Amino acid sequence: MRFLPDFREPKVAIVGFGWVGCCLGVALADRGLYVTGIDSNPDLVAELNAGRCRIAEPGLAEALEKLRDSSRLTFATGYDAIEDADVIVIAVGTPIAPDRSLVTAQLEEVCGELAPRLRRGQLVVVKSTVAPGTTRELVRPLLETGGLVQGEDFGLVFCPERLSEGNALSELCELPVIVGGCDPDSTQSATAFWKRVLGVPVWEYASPEVAEIIKLADNWWIDHNIAMANDLARLCDAFQVDVLEVISGANSLPKGNSHVNILLPSVGVGGYCLTKDPWMTWSAARGRGVRLETIETVRAVNDAMPAYTHDTIAAELSLAGWDPGRAKVAILGAAFKNNTGDLRSTPVKHVVDGLLAAGTTVSIFDPLADPDELRSVMGVEGTATLEEAVDGAHCLAVLAGHEPFQQLDFAALRERVSSPCLVFDGRAYYSRETIAELRRLGFGYRGIGR
Repeated sequence: MRFLPDFREPKVAIVGFGWVGCCLGVALADRGLYVTGIDSNPDLVAELNAGRCRIAEPGLAEALEKLRDSSRLTFATGYDAIEDADVIVIAVGTPIAPDRSLVTAQLEEVCGELAPRLRRGQLVVVKSTVAPGTTRELVRPLLETGGLVQGEDFGLVFCPERLSEGNALSELCELPVIVGGCDPDSTQSATAFWKRVLGVPVWEYASPEVAEIIKLADNWWIDHNIAMANDLARLCDAFQVDVLEVISGANSLPKGNSHVNILLPSVGVGGYCLTKDPWMTWSAARGRGVRLETIETVRAVNDAMPAYTHDTIAAELSLAGWDPGRAKVAILGAAFKNNTGDLRSTPVKHVVDGLLAAGTTVSIFDPLADPDELRSVMGVEGTATLEEAVDGAHCLAVLAGHEPFQQLDFAALRERVSSPCLVFDGRAYYSRETIAELRRLGFGYRGIGR
């Protein structure tokens, strides 16, 4: 391969060792490759060198510990390792500006560091999510300022990250990799690399723009699907039917090569990707004179769910005879996704803000979230125990369906809460049997669309 060594395993440098970079680096090192993680954050690098992992991805800390005394995975704040690397993966953050356009500052800084250090025969892989055209129109010319020519001296491809938090390490070894190269040699080299090091299927495309849009289309679809589920839940609320029954029945219909696949409603959409990538897509389209109205609508629907949640809780408290301004709500789970402690752009923040604005007393318990981060994001000190959170509560709002919250002993909790007490199901999706048991114990029950 023109941009890949034929007779030895390639050495890899990953620039940006956050969630994406760390998961990829650990997976490659675990498979025998020599990997250097480069990050501009000296505290992060110091933690990694000391064997500590701040990223709460299942299995990641254990995998890092396993590699701690191995030379296969090293960390640095500088770029000296670039010269020895055969493959350079760029995995830095790509936020959006207030006007919803892509902020390229980190990407430009990395390219500025790489350009004078690139050598002939290297393959550069962009994994950061970007707007269409960024790899070819921004990254390529910046890398060429070092004097080498893309396609002749070094390869350049876009290979989007498509992992889901909580399943990243397993998905790295299962999901197909998308490859869009700036030239045929780059595409072929990247395809050979991913097949060799991960053993996964690779889907090749003749341009980086196709691969860039594939990534954006995936998150656009997910966001759109959740918005439909959320609107469907509001419709089911109005007719007093269970949205989960409706979704189950609707999803039984064969369509195309699969089935209708409506996702589940919740208190809102959070995280780093779904709150950002659709707007990045919208902004890129606007720059070409195209208005993507579905994105405007979908974002409005999903952004409105936290308000729908705290308004519904307040209404249910009033129906139970409690003044929302004098009531206590125990928030169980603050993360944006079940079974993670990730608080980035969590919709629970807006639920808490709405309740506090109404005068409601709020306690928060999330056993997976970092206590300092929880306090910083929510503006409320988290409780150390479940019991402390629920004492005297008029509502138990399960807003992240972590595994411990699927196994709550409601009979024991009944002795600690006020009576009557509402269980609000924001993302636990309790079964009919559990709901019946809650009512037998004297709890009220209300869910999103239930």
